[in-house]
Amino acid sequence: MKKICSLIGILAFIFLQLNAQKANTKVVETIQPFPYQHAQEVDAAVVAMNAWGKSDWKALYKMLDDDSLKLKATYALNVFVNRASLSADQKLAAKQNLTKGLKQVKTEYAKRFVQAQLNLLTDQTEVNQYLSSLPKTDTRPPADPLLNTSLNAAQQLLLAQDLLESKVNPLTIKQFLNRVSRIPGITSFMLASKYLDDPIVSKDAALVTARLALTDETVQGPAVRSALEKALPLIKGEDSAVLAKGVTKLLKKMPYDYGYNNLFNGNDLSGWKALVGNPILRAKMGDSALKVEQAKANGKTKGDWIVKDGLLIFTGNGDNLATDKQYADFEMFVDWKITAQGDAGIYLRGSPQVQIWDTSRREVGAQVGSGGLYNNQKYQSKPLVVADNKIGTWNNFHIIMKGEKVTVYLNGILVTDNVTLENYWDRKIPIFPKEQIELQAHGTYVAYRNIYLRELPSTDPVAISEDEKKLGFVSLFDGTNLDQWTGNTTGYIVKNGVVEVNPDAGGGGNLYTKEEFSDFVYRFEFQLTPGANNGIGIRAPLEGDAAYVGMEIQVLDSEHPMYKDLHEYQYHGSVYGVIPAKRGFLLPTGEWNKEEIAIQGNKIKVTLNGTVIVDGDIKEASKNGTIDHKEHPGLLRTSGHIGFLGHGDVVRFKNMRVKKSEEIRDKSEEGKKKKH
Repeated sequence: MKKICSLIGILAFIFLQLNAQKANTKVVETIQPFPYQHAQEVDAAVVAMNAWGKSDWKALYKMLDDDSLKLKATYALNVFVNRASLSADQKLAAKQNLTKGLKQVKTEYAKRFVQAQLNLLTDQTEVNQYLSSLPKTDTRPPADPLLNTSLNAAQQLLLAQDLLESKVNPLTIKQFLNRVSRIPGITSFMLASKYLDDPIVSKDAALVTARLALTDETVQGPAVRSALEKALPLIKGEDSAVLAKGVTKLLKKMPYDYGYNNLFNGNDLSGWKALVGNPILRAKMGDSALKVEQAKANGKTKGDWIVKDGLLIFTGNGDNLATDKQYADFEMFVDWKITAQGDAGIYLRGSPQVQIWDTSRREVGAQVGSGGLYNNQKYQSKPLVVADNKIGTWNNFHIIMKGEKVTVYLNGILVTDNVTLENYWDRKIPIFPKEQIELQAHGTYVAYRNIYLRELPSTDPVAISEDEKKLGFVSLFDGTNLDQWTGNTTGYIVKNGVVEVNPDAGGGGNLYTKEEFSDFVYRFEFQLTPGANNGIGIRAPLEGDAAYVGMEIQVLDSEHPMYKDLHEYQYHGSVYGVIPAKRGFLLPTGEWNKEEIAIQGNKIKVTLNGTVIVDGDIKEASKNGTIDHKEHPGLLRTSGHIGFLGHGDVVRFKNMRVKKSEEIRDKSEEGKKKKH
C-alpha cells in the first residue's frame, strides 16, 4: 500500500513538473516580443495573457524572481496592467491577479514591482503613498525656491511653472513673472506669454515678454510673433516709450518662418498624426497608399493620445504619435513627466530614441538616467550623468540635432554631447536627413507640455537643380556667402541661409552682382515684411539711381494699407515708372514668393508665383514718354548689373540664379545645325 501511495505521489510530482514546464514554455513564448518598439508587436501577447490560467501566471511571477528572466516578464506585466486599466472589468480582474501575485513573489525587486503595478490600478491616494515611499532624489528647498541661485535656469523654470499653476494670488504671480524675466530664452518667454490673457496680470506678462524678446535674438519665430502681437497693446504708460517702440520695430523685421513654433497648442492634436510603419517602409509607399494607411492608423489609435488640462498624454495603450511635418536640423525644448516604472522616449527623424524612464528600474539599466541615445550600438548610448527629477514631477529636455549629431540637456544638465544617432532601421546607412519627430508609446503613462521647436538652417551650400543646370542657369548665391556680389555688403547680410536686408547697418543701399548681364532670365525668391520696400535693378551701372540710370522692377508689399494711394506703375512687379504690373498675385506677407524676370532686347516679362504680371516692350512703352513723366536713360542700356535696391526695410532673398539668354540662343542654333 505504501508503495502504491509513493508511486502516486511520484506521478503527481512528475505531472505537476511537466505542467509547470509546459506553462513556463507557453509564457516564455508569449512574452518573447518584449521589450518592444511598437505597440502592434505585442497585441497578440496581451490577448494571450488575458486567457492565461493560474499555472501560467505562477510561471510569470516566478520569472520576476529570476535575474536572468525578469526583464521580459517586467515589460510584459507592465503593458498588461496598462491595457487592463482601460476596462473596468479587466482592471478588477488584473487587480485580483496582482494581489495573488504579490503573495507568490519572493525577491525584494519582484515585490516592489508587483506592488507598483497594483498601485497603478488603485485610487490616487495609494499611488501617492507609493510614490512618497520612493527614495528622494530631488533636493530643492521647499521655501521660495526661485531665490535659490544654485538651481540652473531649466530647474528654476520648471519650479516657476509648478508654482504659478498652483492656487497663488495675483501678487505672487507678479513676483514670479518678475523672476522669470531674468531667465533668458524661449521657455521663459513662452511661460510668461501664458498670462497675457489673465486680466489681472496681463500687463505684467506683456512687459516680461517684451523684455525677454528684445534682449535675446534667439527668441523669434511664429510662436513669438503671436505672443508679441498680443502683448503690444497691453504695454502702456512710461514703458511704452521704449518697450512698445522696440517691440514694434522687432515685429516688423522678425522672420515669419525662422524661429520657434509651438508644436502642441494645449487644446488638441493639431500638427500630429498616428504612426505608420517606419521611415524605410513609408518611403516605399506611394502617396495614395500612404494616405490610406495614415487614415487607418488615425482611426485605430484614436483616444490613445489625449489632451487633458493642457497636457499631451499617452494613456498607456497604442502606438507612437508623430508630427505632421518632417524636420532636418532643429533645436527643441519639451517638458515631460512619467509615473513609477515609466518608459518612453522621443524619436528624432523617425528613429529611436532619446530615452525616458524610471531610474529605479535597475533590471533594464535605467539607473544610468534619461536622455541617452538608447538604441545606439556603435556610438555612446548612455547619458553622461543622471539628471532626472523625482518620479511624478516635470523634467525638461533641450535637444539639438545637427546632421547626424545629437546633443541633449536634461533639466539644464548636459547628458548627451554631440553624439552620432545611428539608424535603427538600417545600421548600414546614416540617419535619415529629414523625417518626422515621434513621441514613443511604450505601454506606460507619459505626459508632455511646452513643446517648442525651431528649424536650424543648413550650413551646406545650396546647389541649383539639375534641370536648371541643363537649361543653362548658374547660381548667384549658395546660401553661405556674398562672393558674387558687390556694393553695400554690410547692409545686406547672410543669415539663416538667405540674404537679409539689415537696416541697422545701412540696409538702404544697393547690392549688385559683380558680373554684368545683357539678355537673361533671373529667378529668385523673396519674403516681405509688413510695408517693406525694395527693388530689383537690371542693366544697371554701379553708380546713380538704378530706377533711372538702369531699370527697377518693384519689390514691394504694395497691398499694405500704407500704399493705398500708389500710382499704377509703383505696384509690385512693375518696371518702375514705365510698365505697370497686374495686381493680386503676391502671397500673404511673410510667405516666400517666387519670381522670374526675363529680358531680351526691349522685351521684358515678369512672372510672380506662376502668373505673368508684366509682358511688355520698354521701347514701345516709352516712345511717347514714360508714364511717370521722368527721364529714364537706363532704358537705352543693353547690359549692366543685377541688384537689390534697398529702402531701409527688412526683405529676405534666396535661390538667386540666372541664365544668359545669348548662351541659350547659341545652344539652340547648334541644335538646329546638328538636325540638318
